[in-house]
Amino acid sequence: MTHDIFAAMRARTVAALREILPDLPEEAFAKVQTEPPRDPSHGDMATNGAMVVAKAAKVPPPKLAAELAAKLAALPEVAEAAPAGPGFVNLRLREDHLRALVPAILATGPAFGDSRMGQGKRVNVEYVSANPTGPMHVGHCRGAVVGDALAGLLAKAGYDVTREYYINDAGAQVLALAYAAYWRYLQALGTTMTEEHYAQSVPGGLQYRGEYLIPVGAALKERHGDALAAADGIYGYAAAGPDTWLEIVRDTTVGLMMDAIREDLAALGVRQDVFISERQIVEEGWLQKAEATLAAKELIYTGVLEPPKGKTPDDWEPRPQVLFRATLFGDDVDRPLRKSDGSGTYFANDVANHLAKIARGFPELVQVWGADHGGYVKRMQAAVAALSDRQVSLDVVLTQIVHVVKNGEPVRMSKRAGTYVTLRDLIDEVGKDAVRFTMLTRKSDAQMEFDLDKVVEQSRDNAVFYVQYAHARCRSVLRQAGDPAFDDLAAAPMETISDPAEMALIRRMAAWPRTVEAAAAAREPHRIAFFLQDLAADFHILWNKGRDDSTLRFIRAEEPEATRARLALVAATATVLRSGLAVMGVEPVEEMR
Repeated sequence: MTHDIFAAMRARTVAALREILPDLPEEAFAKVQTEPPRDPSHGDMATNGAMVVAKAAKVPPPKLAAELAAKLAALPEVAEAAPAGPGFVNLRLREDHLRALVPAILATGPAFGDSRMGQGKRVNVEYVSANPTGPMHVGHCRGAVVGDALAGLLAKAGYDVTREYYINDAGAQVLALAYAAYWRYLQALGTTMTEEHYAQSVPGGLQYRGEYLIPVGAALKERHGDALAAADGIYGYAAAGPDTWLEIVRDTTVGLMMDAIREDLAALGVRQDVFISERQIVEEGWLQKAEATLAAKELIYTGVLEPPKGKTPDDWEPRPQVLFRATLFGDDVDRPLRKSDGSGTYFANDVANHLAKIARGFPELVQVWGADHGGYVKRMQAAVAALSDRQVSLDVVLTQIVHVVKNGEPVRMSKRAGTYVTLRDLIDEVGKDAVRFTMLTRKSDAQMEFDLDKVVEQSRDNAVFYVQYAHARCRSVLRQAGDPAFDDLAAAPMETISDPAEMALIRRMAAWPRTVEAAAAAREPHRIAFFLQDLAADFHILWNKGRDDSTLRFIRAEEPEATRARLALVAATATVLRSGLAVMGVEPVEEMR
Protein backbone atom coordinates (compact mmCIF):
# COMPACT_ATOMS: atom_id res chain seq x y z
CA MET A 1 0.00 0.00 0.00
CA THR A 2 1.10 3.57 -0.53
CA HIS A 3 2.15 5.37 2.62
CA ASP A 4 0.16 8.54 1.89
CA ILE A 5 -3.41 7.27 1.89
CA PHE A 6 -4.75 10.75 1.11
CA ALA A 7 -2.60 11.09 -2.02
CA ALA A 8 -3.61 7.57 -3.05
CA MET A 9 -7.30 8.37 -2.65
CA ARG A 10 -6.90 11.62 -4.57
CA ALA A 11 -5.43 9.62 -7.45
CA ARG A 12 -8.36 7.20 -7.22
CA THR A 13 -10.79 10.11 -7.19
CA VAL A 14 -9.28 11.73 -10.28
CA ALA A 15 -9.32 8.35 -12.06
CA ALA A 16 -13.00 7.91 -11.21
CA LEU A 17 -13.83 11.43 -12.44
CA ARG A 18 -12.00 10.72 -15.70
CA GLU A 19 -14.17 7.63 -16.21
CA ILE A 20 -17.32 9.67 -15.58
CA LEU A 21 -16.13 12.67 -17.66
CA PRO A 22 -13.72 11.33 -20.29
CA ASP A 23 -13.81 14.53 -22.38
CA LEU A 24 -12.57 16.90 -19.68
CA PRO A 25 -9.03 18.31 -20.13
CA GLU A 26 -6.34 17.39 -17.60
CA GLU A 27 -6.26 20.88 -16.06
CA ALA A 28 -9.88 20.50 -14.94
CA PHE A 29 -8.71 18.10 -12.21
CA ALA A 30 -5.91 20.31 -10.84
CA LYS A 31 -7.86 21.52 -7.80
CA VAL A 32 -9.18 18.14 -6.72
CA GLN A 33 -8.29 17.53 -3.08
CA THR A 34 -8.73 14.69 -0.62
CA GLU A 35 -8.26 15.59 3.03
CA PRO A 36 -9.52 14.81 6.52
CA PRO A 37 -13.05 16.16 7.10
CA ARG A 38 -13.47 18.98 9.60
CA ASP A 39 -15.88 16.77 11.57
CA PRO A 40 -14.38 13.27 12.18
CA SER A 41 -17.90 11.86 12.48
CA HIS A 42 -18.28 12.38 8.72
CA GLY A 43 -15.63 9.76 7.97
CA ASP A 44 -11.93 9.39 7.35
CA MET A 45 -11.67 11.55 4.24
CA ALA A 46 -13.59 14.08 2.18
CA THR A 47 -13.02 15.02 -1.45
CA ASN A 48 -14.11 18.16 -3.28
CA GLY A 49 -13.64 16.47 -6.68
CA ALA A 50 -17.23 16.71 -7.88
CA MET A 51 -17.59 20.32 -6.79
CA VAL A 52 -14.44 21.65 -8.48
CA VAL A 53 -14.97 19.95 -11.87
CA ALA A 54 -18.76 20.37 -12.08
CA LYS A 55 -18.59 23.78 -13.78
CA ALA A 56 -16.23 22.59 -16.51
CA ALA A 57 -18.37 19.46 -16.96
CA LYS A 58 -21.62 21.49 -16.98
CA VAL A 59 -23.13 19.03 -14.51
CA PRO A 60 -24.84 19.96 -11.21
CA PRO A 61 -22.35 19.30 -8.37
CA PRO A 62 -24.76 17.14 -6.28
CA LYS A 63 -25.49 14.92 -9.28
CA LEU A 64 -21.80 14.49 -10.04
CA ALA A 65 -21.05 13.86 -6.34
CA ALA A 66 -23.58 11.02 -6.31
CA GLU A 67 -21.94 9.41 -9.36
CA LEU A 68 -18.48 9.85 -7.88
CA ALA A 69 -19.59 8.37 -4.55
CA ALA A 70 -20.89 5.29 -6.33
CA LYS A 71 -17.54 4.82 -8.10
CA LEU A 72 -15.49 5.29 -4.92
CA ALA A 73 -17.76 3.00 -2.88
CA ALA A 74 -16.71 0.13 -5.15
CA LEU A 75 -13.02 0.49 -4.22
CA PRO A 76 -11.71 -2.36 -2.04
CA GLU A 77 -10.35 -0.01 0.65
CA VAL A 78 -13.60 1.99 0.98
CA ALA A 79 -16.26 0.93 3.49
CA GLU A 80 -18.64 3.77 2.71
CA ALA A 81 -18.84 6.74 0.30
CA ALA A 82 -21.63 9.28 0.54
CA PRO A 83 -22.32 12.59 -1.24
CA ALA A 84 -22.59 15.58 1.09
CA GLY A 85 -23.30 19.30 0.93
CA PRO A 86 -22.77 21.23 -2.29
CA GLY A 87 -20.62 18.58 -4.00
CA PHE A 88 -18.39 16.84 -1.45
CA VAL A 89 -18.03 13.10 -1.01
CA ASN A 90 -17.31 11.73 2.46
CA LEU A 91 -15.37 8.48 2.68
CA ARG A 92 -14.99 5.91 5.41
CA LEU A 93 -12.14 3.42 4.96
CA ARG A 94 -12.15 -0.25 5.84
CA GLU A 95 -10.42 -0.90 9.14
CA ASP A 96 -8.23 -3.66 7.71
CA HIS A 97 -6.92 -1.12 5.18
CA LEU A 98 -6.03 1.27 8.00
CA ARG A 99 -4.48 -1.47 10.15
CA ALA A 100 -2.18 -2.41 7.26
CA LEU A 101 -0.48 0.95 7.78
CA VAL A 102 1.15 -0.27 11.02
CA PRO A 103 3.45 -2.89 9.42
CA ALA A 104 4.15 -0.43 6.59
CA ILE A 105 5.42 2.12 9.12
CA LEU A 106 7.60 -0.48 10.81
CA ALA A 107 9.06 -1.56 7.47
CA THR A 108 9.82 2.05 6.50
CA GLY A 109 11.17 3.26 9.84
CA PRO A 110 11.83 6.98 10.46
CA ALA A 111 11.72 7.53 6.68
CA PHE A 112 7.94 7.12 6.94
CA GLY A 113 6.50 10.39 5.69
CA ASP A 114 9.34 11.07 3.26
CA SER A 115 7.90 12.67 0.14
CA ARG A 116 8.85 13.10 -3.51
CA MET A 117 6.95 16.39 -3.64
CA GLY A 118 10.15 18.41 -4.07
CA GLN A 119 11.39 16.12 -6.86
CA GLY A 120 14.98 16.92 -5.91
CA LYS A 121 14.54 20.60 -6.78
CA ARG A 122 17.26 22.80 -5.31
CA VAL A 123 16.09 25.28 -2.69
CA ASN A 124 18.21 27.79 -0.79
CA VAL A 125 17.01 28.40 2.77
CA GLU A 126 18.63 31.44 4.38
CA TYR A 127 18.06 31.95 8.08
CA VAL A 128 19.52 33.58 11.20
CA SER A 129 21.83 35.96 9.24
CA ALA A 130 22.28 38.00 12.42
CA ASN A 131 24.64 40.96 12.19
CA PRO A 132 27.99 39.86 13.67
CA THR A 133 27.88 42.66 16.22
CA GLY A 134 27.22 40.72 19.42
CA PRO A 135 25.96 37.50 21.01
CA MET A 136 22.88 35.88 19.54
CA HIS A 137 19.75 36.75 21.49
CA VAL A 138 16.34 35.14 21.94
CA GLY A 139 14.96 36.93 18.85
CA HIS A 140 17.67 35.35 16.70
CA CYS A 141 16.84 32.04 18.36
CA ARG A 142 13.33 31.88 16.96
CA GLY A 143 14.49 32.60 13.43
CA ALA A 144 17.26 30.02 13.79
CA VAL A 145 14.88 27.29 14.96
CA VAL A 146 12.18 28.10 12.40
CA GLY A 147 14.72 28.21 9.57
CA ASP A 148 16.49 25.01 10.60
CA ALA A 149 13.22 23.12 11.06
CA LEU A 150 11.91 24.45 7.74
CA ALA A 151 15.09 23.26 6.02
CA GLY A 152 14.64 19.83 7.62
CA LEU A 153 10.98 19.79 6.59
CA LEU A 154 11.77 20.65 2.96
CA ALA A 155 14.44 17.95 2.88
CA LYS A 156 11.89 15.40 4.13
CA ALA A 157 9.50 16.62 1.45
CA GLY A 158 12.03 15.75 -1.24
CA TYR A 159 13.90 19.01 -1.89
CA ASP A 160 17.66 19.36 -2.29
CA VAL A 161 18.21 21.91 0.49
CA THR A 162 21.15 24.28 0.98
CA ARG A 163 21.16 26.01 4.38
CA GLU A 164 22.69 29.47 4.20
CA TYR A 165 23.80 32.30 6.51
CA TYR A 166 24.29 35.78 5.04
CA ILE A 167 26.92 37.69 7.00
CA ASN A 168 26.14 41.42 7.14
CA ASP A 169 29.80 42.43 7.35
CA ALA A 170 29.66 45.61 5.27
CA GLY A 171 28.36 49.03 6.17
CA ALA A 172 28.16 51.36 9.16
CA GLN A 173 27.25 48.80 11.83
CA VAL A 174 30.40 46.76 11.30
CA LEU A 175 32.53 49.91 11.41
CA ALA A 176 30.83 50.88 14.68
CA LEU A 177 31.67 47.39 15.97
CA ALA A 178 35.32 47.86 14.99
CA TYR A 179 35.53 51.12 16.93
CA ALA A 180 33.99 49.41 19.98
CA ALA A 181 36.41 46.46 19.75
CA TYR A 182 39.32 48.87 19.40
CA TRP A 183 38.33 50.47 22.70
CA ARG A 184 38.53 47.04 24.36
CA TYR A 185 41.95 46.63 22.75
CA LEU A 186 43.14 49.91 24.27
CA GLN A 187 41.82 48.74 27.64
CA ALA A 188 43.73 45.46 27.25
CA LEU A 189 46.88 47.51 26.68
CA GLY A 190 46.27 49.40 29.92
CA THR A 191 45.04 52.78 28.74
CA THR A 192 43.87 55.13 31.48
CA MET A 193 41.64 57.02 29.07
CA THR A 194 37.94 57.04 30.08
CA GLU A 195 35.36 55.37 27.90
CA GLU A 196 33.50 58.64 27.40
CA HIS A 197 36.67 60.43 26.33
CA TYR A 198 37.32 57.73 23.71
CA ALA A 199 33.67 57.81 22.62
CA GLN A 200 33.99 61.50 21.73
CA SER A 201 36.47 60.56 18.99
CA VAL A 202 34.28 57.83 17.49
CA PRO A 203 32.07 58.70 14.48
CA GLY A 204 28.50 58.36 15.73
CA GLY A 205 29.62 57.62 19.28
CA LEU A 206 30.43 54.30 20.97
CA GLN A 207 27.52 52.04 20.04
CA TYR A 208 28.51 48.60 21.36
CA ARG A 209 29.47 48.55 25.03
CA GLY A 210 28.73 44.95 26.03
CA GLU A 211 31.37 42.98 27.94
CA TYR A 212 31.42 40.34 25.17
CA LEU A 213 33.99 42.51 23.35
CA ILE A 214 36.54 42.28 26.19
CA PRO A 215 37.89 38.93 24.89
CA VAL A 216 38.14 40.49 21.42
CA GLY A 217 40.32 43.27 22.80
CA ALA A 218 42.50 40.68 24.53
CA ALA A 219 42.83 38.69 21.30
CA LEU A 220 43.88 41.82 19.39
CA LYS A 221 46.55 42.52 22.02
CA GLU A 222 47.80 38.94 21.84
CA ARG A 223 48.03 39.02 18.04
CA HIS A 224 49.36 42.55 17.50
CA GLY A 225 50.85 43.72 20.79
CA ASP A 226 50.73 47.53 20.86
CA ALA A 227 51.36 47.93 17.14
CA LEU A 228 47.78 49.18 16.50
CA ALA A 229 47.86 51.90 19.16
CA ALA A 230 49.62 55.22 19.69
CA ALA A 231 51.88 55.76 22.72
CA ASP A 232 50.60 58.57 24.90
CA GLY A 233 52.27 60.14 27.90
CA ILE A 234 48.93 60.96 29.52
CA TYR A 235 46.94 57.76 28.94
CA GLY A 236 49.73 55.26 28.32
CA TYR A 237 48.01 54.20 25.11
CA ALA A 238 45.57 56.15 22.94
CA ALA A 239 43.89 55.68 19.58
CA ALA A 240 46.05 55.80 16.50
CA GLY A 241 44.68 57.01 13.19
CA PRO A 242 42.03 54.59 11.94
CA ASP A 243 43.91 54.11 8.68
CA THR A 244 46.48 52.10 10.65
CA TRP A 245 44.10 49.75 12.45
CA LEU A 246 40.47 49.94 11.26
CA GLU A 247 40.58 47.21 8.60
CA ILE A 248 42.57 44.82 10.80
CA VAL A 249 40.30 45.32 13.81
CA ARG A 250 37.15 45.08 11.72
CA ASP A 251 38.15 41.79 10.06
CA THR A 252 39.43 40.26 13.29
CA THR A 253 36.34 41.27 15.24
CA VAL A 254 33.89 39.99 12.62
CA GLY A 255 35.80 36.72 12.48
CA LEU A 256 35.69 36.27 16.26
CA MET A 257 32.02 37.27 16.43
CA MET A 258 31.16 34.73 13.74
CA ASP A 259 33.10 32.05 15.66
CA ALA A 260 30.95 32.82 18.71
CA ILE A 261 27.76 32.78 16.61
CA ARG A 262 28.70 29.39 15.14
CA GLU A 263 29.27 28.06 18.66
CA ASP A 264 25.87 29.35 19.80
CA LEU A 265 24.17 27.82 16.77
CA ALA A 266 25.93 24.51 17.35
CA ALA A 267 24.70 24.52 20.96
CA LEU A 268 21.16 24.92 19.57
CA GLY A 269 21.70 22.12 17.06
CA VAL A 270 21.48 24.55 14.12
CA ARG A 271 23.81 24.24 11.18
CA GLN A 272 24.35 25.99 7.88
CA ASP A 273 26.06 24.61 4.80
CA VAL A 274 27.17 27.98 3.44
CA PHE A 275 28.22 31.31 4.98
CA ILE A 276 28.07 34.16 2.45
CA SER A 277 29.84 37.46 3.15
CA GLU A 278 28.17 40.72 2.15
CA ARG A 279 31.61 42.32 1.75
CA GLN A 280 32.66 39.52 -0.58
CA ILE A 281 29.49 39.99 -2.63
CA VAL A 282 30.31 43.68 -2.99
CA GLU A 283 34.01 43.15 -3.71
CA GLU A 284 33.25 40.55 -6.38
CA GLY A 285 31.20 43.14 -8.27
CA TRP A 286 27.75 41.58 -7.89
CA LEU A 287 26.17 45.01 -7.44
CA GLN A 288 27.50 46.08 -10.84
CA LYS A 289 26.39 42.76 -12.34
CA ALA A 290 22.90 43.25 -10.90
CA GLU A 291 22.67 46.79 -12.29
CA ALA A 292 23.87 45.60 -15.68
CA THR A 293 21.32 42.76 -15.68
CA LEU A 294 18.46 45.12 -14.82
CA ALA A 295 19.69 47.78 -17.25
CA ALA A 296 19.75 45.25 -20.08
CA LYS A 297 16.07 44.57 -19.33
CA GLU A 298 15.38 48.35 -19.30
CA LEU A 299 14.38 48.15 -15.65
CA ILE A 300 16.63 50.97 -14.38
CA TYR A 301 16.17 54.70 -14.79
CA THR A 302 17.17 57.96 -13.12
CA GLY A 303 14.29 59.71 -11.44
CA VAL A 304 12.93 61.46 -8.36
CA LEU A 305 10.55 59.53 -6.12
CA GLU A 306 7.41 61.17 -4.79
CA PRO A 307 7.70 61.92 -1.06
CA PRO A 308 6.16 59.00 0.81
CA LYS A 309 3.08 59.37 2.95
CA GLY A 310 3.65 59.05 6.66
CA LYS A 311 7.08 57.99 7.88
CA THR A 312 9.92 58.82 5.51
CA PRO A 313 12.08 55.76 4.73
CA ASP A 314 15.86 55.93 4.96
CA ASP A 315 16.35 55.44 1.22
CA TRP A 316 14.18 58.39 0.09
CA GLU A 317 15.86 61.51 -1.24
CA PRO A 318 14.19 64.54 -2.90
CA ARG A 319 16.69 64.47 -5.79
CA PRO A 320 17.49 62.25 -8.80
CA GLN A 321 18.51 58.69 -7.97
CA VAL A 322 19.13 55.44 -9.85
CA LEU A 323 15.81 53.60 -9.51
CA PHE A 324 14.65 50.02 -10.16
CA ARG A 325 11.21 49.63 -11.75
CA ALA A 326 9.93 47.50 -8.87
CA THR A 327 6.30 48.47 -9.52
CA LEU A 328 6.34 46.34 -12.69
CA PHE A 329 6.78 43.31 -10.42
CA GLY A 330 4.18 43.98 -7.74
CA ASP A 331 5.93 46.48 -5.45
CA ASP A 332 4.22 49.66 -4.28
CA VAL A 333 6.90 52.10 -5.50
CA ASP A 334 10.11 51.98 -7.52
CA ARG A 335 13.19 51.46 -5.38
CA PRO A 336 16.56 53.29 -5.25
CA LEU A 337 19.66 51.28 -6.12
CA ARG A 338 22.06 54.19 -5.67
CA LYS A 339 21.90 57.36 -3.63
CA SER A 340 22.37 60.75 -5.21
CA ASP A 341 26.07 60.65 -4.24
CA GLY A 342 26.50 57.46 -6.28
CA SER A 343 26.92 55.06 -3.35
CA GLY A 344 24.84 51.90 -3.25
CA THR A 345 21.76 51.61 -1.05
CA TYR A 346 21.21 48.83 1.50
CA PHE A 347 18.65 47.41 -0.90
CA ALA A 348 21.20 47.37 -3.73
CA ASN A 349 23.52 45.07 -1.79
CA ASP A 350 20.60 42.73 -1.13
CA VAL A 351 19.77 42.73 -4.85
CA ALA A 352 23.38 41.78 -5.55
CA ASN A 353 23.21 38.95 -3.01
CA HIS A 354 20.07 37.56 -4.59
CA LEU A 355 21.57 37.69 -8.08
CA ALA A 356 24.49 35.64 -6.73
CA LYS A 357 22.03 33.07 -5.36
CA ILE A 358 20.24 32.89 -8.71
CA ALA A 359 23.58 32.48 -10.48
CA ARG A 360 24.33 29.52 -8.21
CA GLY A 361 21.35 27.72 -9.72
CA PHE A 362 18.58 27.86 -7.13
CA PRO A 363 15.06 27.92 -8.64
CA GLU A 364 13.52 28.47 -5.19
CA LEU A 365 14.69 30.82 -2.43
CA VAL A 366 13.26 30.73 1.09
CA GLN A 367 14.31 33.23 3.74
CA VAL A 368 13.44 33.68 7.41
CA TRP A 369 13.32 37.32 8.54
CA GLY A 370 12.28 39.16 11.67
CA ALA A 371 8.81 40.66 11.46
CA ASP A 372 10.31 44.15 11.56
CA HIS A 373 11.49 43.50 7.98
CA GLY A 374 7.96 42.75 6.74
CA GLY A 375 7.86 45.94 4.68
CA TYR A 376 10.91 44.73 2.76
CA VAL A 377 9.27 41.61 1.32
CA LYS A 378 7.61 43.04 -1.77
CA ARG A 379 10.71 44.86 -3.02
CA MET A 380 12.93 41.78 -2.68
CA GLN A 381 10.37 39.57 -4.38
CA ALA A 382 10.17 42.16 -7.16
CA ALA A 383 13.97 42.16 -7.52
CA VAL A 384 14.18 38.35 -7.69
CA ALA A 385 11.37 38.23 -10.26
CA ALA A 386 13.11 40.87 -12.39
CA LEU A 387 16.58 39.33 -12.18
CA SER A 388 15.32 35.84 -13.03
CA ASP A 389 12.64 36.72 -15.61
CA ARG A 390 10.12 35.41 -13.06
CA GLN A 391 11.75 31.96 -13.11
CA VAL A 392 12.92 32.00 -9.48
CA SER A 393 10.57 32.29 -6.50
CA LEU A 394 11.30 34.00 -3.18
CA ASP A 395 9.24 32.99 -0.14
CA VAL A 396 9.77 34.97 3.05
CA VAL A 397 8.81 33.57 6.46
CA LEU A 398 8.46 36.26 9.13
CA THR A 399 9.15 35.59 12.81
CA GLN A 400 7.63 37.73 15.53
CA ILE A 401 9.20 38.83 18.79
CA VAL A 402 9.63 36.45 21.74
CA HIS A 403 9.03 37.58 25.32
CA VAL A 404 10.92 35.57 27.94
CA VAL A 405 9.28 35.36 31.37
CA LYS A 406 10.17 33.66 34.65
CA ASN A 407 8.01 33.59 37.78
CA GLY A 408 5.48 35.58 35.79
CA GLU A 409 7.88 38.47 35.24
CA PRO A 410 9.73 39.55 32.06
CA VAL A 411 13.38 38.51 31.83
CA ARG A 412 15.28 41.36 30.21
CA MET A 413 18.88 41.33 31.30
CA SER A 414 21.91 39.19 30.53
CA LYS A 415 25.26 39.30 32.31
CA ARG A 416 26.96 38.60 29.00
CA ALA A 417 25.20 41.10 26.75
CA GLY A 418 24.02 43.65 29.26
CA THR A 419 20.66 44.48 27.71
CA TYR A 420 18.98 41.31 26.43
CA VAL A 421 18.60 37.55 26.95
CA THR A 422 21.20 35.67 24.95
CA LEU A 423 20.60 32.43 23.13
CA ARG A 424 23.23 30.69 25.26
CA ASP A 425 21.49 31.85 28.46
CA LEU A 426 18.25 30.31 27.21
CA ILE A 427 19.89 26.99 26.30
CA ASP A 428 21.70 26.83 29.64
CA GLU A 429 18.41 27.45 31.46
CA VAL A 430 16.15 24.84 29.83
CA GLY A 431 18.17 22.81 27.29
CA LYS A 432 18.46 22.73 23.51
CA ASP A 433 15.48 20.47 22.77
CA ALA A 434 13.08 22.38 24.99
CA VAL A 435 14.10 25.62 23.29
CA ARG A 436 13.67 24.19 19.80
CA PHE A 437 10.32 22.51 20.41
CA THR A 438 8.85 25.48 22.27
CA MET A 439 9.84 27.91 19.52
CA LEU A 440 7.74 25.83 17.11
CA THR A 441 4.59 25.62 19.22
CA ARG A 442 3.19 28.78 17.67
CA LYS A 443 3.00 30.06 14.12
CA SER A 444 6.16 32.03 13.43
CA ASP A 445 4.43 35.34 12.68
CA ALA A 446 2.56 35.32 16.00
CA GLN A 447 4.17 36.84 19.07
CA MET A 448 4.98 34.29 21.74
CA GLU A 449 5.76 34.16 25.42
CA PHE A 450 8.60 31.81 26.35
CA ASP A 451 7.82 30.86 29.96
CA LEU A 452 10.96 29.41 31.53
CA ASP A 453 8.92 27.78 34.31
CA LYS A 454 6.37 26.20 31.97
CA VAL A 455 9.01 24.76 29.64
CA VAL A 456 10.51 22.60 32.40
CA GLU A 457 7.17 21.72 33.99
CA GLN A 458 6.17 18.05 33.78
CA SER A 459 2.52 18.46 32.82
CA ARG A 460 0.19 18.13 29.89
CA ASP A 461 0.31 21.91 29.48
CA ASN A 462 3.98 21.64 28.50
CA ALA A 463 4.03 20.49 24.87
CA VAL A 464 7.69 19.46 25.00
CA PHE A 465 7.15 17.20 27.99
CA TYR A 466 3.85 15.83 26.64
CA VAL A 467 5.36 14.67 23.34
CA GLN A 468 8.61 13.40 24.87
CA TYR A 469 6.62 11.52 27.53
CA ALA A 470 4.65 9.74 24.80
CA HIS A 471 7.87 8.54 23.18
CA ALA A 472 9.35 7.55 26.55
CA ARG A 473 6.21 5.54 27.34
CA CYS A 474 6.47 3.77 23.98
CA ARG A 475 10.09 2.88 24.67
CA SER A 476 9.22 1.70 28.20
CA VAL A 477 6.64 -0.73 26.81
CA LEU A 478 9.03 -2.05 24.17
CA ARG A 479 11.88 -2.47 26.68
CA GLN A 480 9.53 -4.35 28.99
CA ALA A 481 8.77 -6.68 26.08
CA GLY A 482 12.48 -7.23 25.43
CA ASP A 483 12.78 -4.78 22.52
CA PRO A 484 11.33 -7.11 19.88
CA ALA A 485 12.59 -6.79 16.31
CA PHE A 486 10.44 -4.60 14.08
CA ASP A 487 10.47 -7.26 11.37
CA ASP A 488 8.84 -9.69 13.79
CA LEU A 489 6.25 -7.13 14.91
CA ALA A 490 5.44 -6.19 11.31
CA ALA A 491 4.45 -9.80 10.64
CA ALA A 492 1.94 -9.86 13.51
CA PRO A 493 -1.74 -10.40 12.62
CA MET A 494 -3.44 -7.04 13.24
CA GLU A 495 -7.11 -8.13 13.43
CA THR A 496 -7.22 -7.82 17.21
CA ILE A 497 -6.69 -4.07 16.96
CA SER A 498 -10.19 -2.66 16.76
CA ASP A 499 -10.92 -0.39 19.74
CA PRO A 500 -11.86 3.18 18.71
CA ALA A 501 -8.85 4.57 20.62
CA GLU A 502 -6.51 2.19 18.76
CA MET A 503 -8.03 3.07 15.40
CA ALA A 504 -7.85 6.80 16.22
CA LEU A 505 -4.11 6.41 16.83
CA ILE A 506 -3.68 4.69 13.44
CA ARG A 507 -5.74 7.35 11.70
CA ARG A 508 -3.53 10.02 13.21
CA MET A 509 -0.36 8.29 11.99
CA ALA A 510 -1.92 7.92 8.55
CA ALA A 511 -2.03 11.73 8.32
CA TRP A 512 1.75 12.12 8.83
CA PRO A 513 2.83 11.97 5.14
CA ARG A 514 0.11 14.45 4.21
CA THR A 515 1.13 16.72 7.10
CA VAL A 516 4.73 16.78 5.85
CA GLU A 517 3.69 17.85 2.36
CA ALA A 518 1.14 20.42 3.53
CA ALA A 519 3.58 21.97 6.02
CA ALA A 520 6.36 22.09 3.42
CA ALA A 521 4.10 23.68 0.81
CA ALA A 522 2.93 26.32 3.30
CA ARG A 523 6.48 26.84 4.70
CA GLU A 524 5.03 26.27 8.19
CA PRO A 525 7.15 23.98 10.39
CA HIS A 526 4.96 24.69 13.40
CA ARG A 527 2.44 22.26 11.88
CA ILE A 528 4.84 19.45 12.77
CA ALA A 529 4.74 20.43 16.45
CA PHE A 530 0.95 20.54 16.33
CA PHE A 531 0.79 17.10 14.71
CA LEU A 532 3.10 15.59 17.32
CA GLN A 533 1.02 17.02 20.14
CA ASP A 534 -2.10 15.45 18.62
CA LEU A 535 -0.34 12.12 18.12
CA ALA A 536 0.95 12.17 21.69
CA ALA A 537 -2.56 12.95 22.95
CA ASP A 538 -4.01 9.96 21.05
CA PHE A 539 -1.35 7.67 22.51
CA HIS A 540 -1.86 8.93 26.07
CA ILE A 541 -5.62 8.37 25.70
CA LEU A 542 -5.02 4.76 24.68
CA TRP A 543 -2.49 4.29 27.52
CA ASN A 544 -5.00 5.58 30.08
CA LYS A 545 -7.80 3.40 28.70
CA GLY A 546 -5.52 0.39 29.13
CA ARG A 547 -5.15 1.19 32.83
CA ASP A 548 -8.93 0.82 33.25
CA ASP A 549 -9.58 -1.91 30.65
CA SER A 550 -7.23 -4.90 30.79
CA THR A 551 -8.18 -5.92 27.23
CA LEU A 552 -6.45 -2.76 25.94
CA ARG A 553 -3.16 -3.31 27.74
CA PHE A 554 -0.19 -3.57 25.43
CA ILE A 555 1.36 -6.65 27.00
CA ARG A 556 -0.84 -9.65 27.86
CA ALA A 557 1.10 -12.81 28.58
CA GLU A 558 -1.93 -15.05 27.96
CA GLU A 559 -2.49 -13.63 24.44
CA PRO A 560 0.86 -13.54 22.58
CA GLU A 561 -0.57 -12.65 19.15
CA ALA A 562 -2.66 -9.79 20.51
CA THR A 563 0.43 -8.61 22.39
CA ARG A 564 2.53 -8.64 19.20
CA ALA A 565 -0.12 -6.59 17.37
CA ARG A 566 -0.25 -4.01 20.15
CA LEU A 567 3.52 -3.88 20.43
CA ALA A 568 3.55 -3.24 16.68
CA LEU A 569 1.15 -0.34 17.24
CA VAL A 570 3.37 1.05 20.01
CA ALA A 571 6.51 0.68 17.88
CA ALA A 572 4.80 2.41 14.94
CA THR A 573 3.78 5.29 17.22
CA ALA A 574 7.35 5.68 18.47
CA THR A 575 8.59 5.61 14.88
CA VAL A 576 6.30 8.43 13.75
CA LEU A 577 7.15 10.47 16.85
CA ARG A 578 10.85 10.10 16.05
CA SER A 579 10.22 11.01 12.43
CA GLY A 580 8.50 14.25 13.45
CA LEU A 581 11.03 15.13 16.13
CA ALA A 582 13.84 14.64 13.61
CA VAL A 583 12.26 17.25 11.34
CA MET A 584 12.18 19.63 14.30
CA GLY A 585 15.78 18.83 15.23
CA VAL A 586 14.74 17.48 18.64
CA GLU A 587 16.20 14.32 20.17
CA PRO A 588 13.58 11.81 21.37
CA VAL A 589 14.09 10.70 24.98
CA GLU A 590 14.23 7.05 26.05
CA GLU A 591 12.87 7.69 29.53
CA MET A 592 11.65 10.58 31.65
CA ARG A 593 13.45 11.34 34.89
